[in-house]
Amino acid sequence: MLKITDLKPGVIFKFESNPYIVISSEHSKSGRGGAILRSKIKNLLNGAIISRTFKGSDNLEEVQLERKKSQYLYSDNNKHYFMDSQTFEQFEIDKTSLGESSNFLKEGQDIDVILYEEKPINIDIPIKIDLKVTYTEPGFKGNTQSTTFKPAKLETGATVEVPLFINIDDIIRVDTRDGRYVERVS
Repeated sequence: MLKITDLKPGVIFKFESNPYIVISSEHSKSGRGGAILRSKIKNLLNGAIISRTFKGSDNLEEVQLERKKSQYLYSDNNKHYFMDSQTFEQFEIDKTSLGESSNFLKEGQDIDVILYEEKPINIDIPIKIDLKVTYTEPGFKGNTQSTTFKPAKLETGATVEVPLFINIDDIIRVDTRDGRYVERVS
């Protein structure tokens, strides 16, 4: 069983018979009252994010998830398709349950698929990934005192803000947690 002090970002637990992951948490304690935890949690089955306050006396069940090495194949309007790297079995995951991380999926990319009760529910992609810029406006020289950014479209279809010196066909490193430009690779 988990206590509210164990609920830190990234911890997965069972709540209302569904698996949830903690996105953010803030502990507080008032004078005579007990400790409380204000948190944002994400349902791993349907992708819904809710705010929830837990009391100090609440006990939550820890969830055991499995991870399976897989390869991303392709997507259509509603689903992403993957292949198990060992059995070559193909399976699908709804786009809504993956959220923003699906913007950085590249065909043929190896990832970990997260299974709950033997059902694929989410993916675990690397924190930083290298992607090719397919379109961006040309940079311009000018009097800028701070870093200026421009939008760039990547090979996966995602759009990120990049510095002015980035050009088409450059390879850049992107942080998949927040979709932020990290550095130019080549």
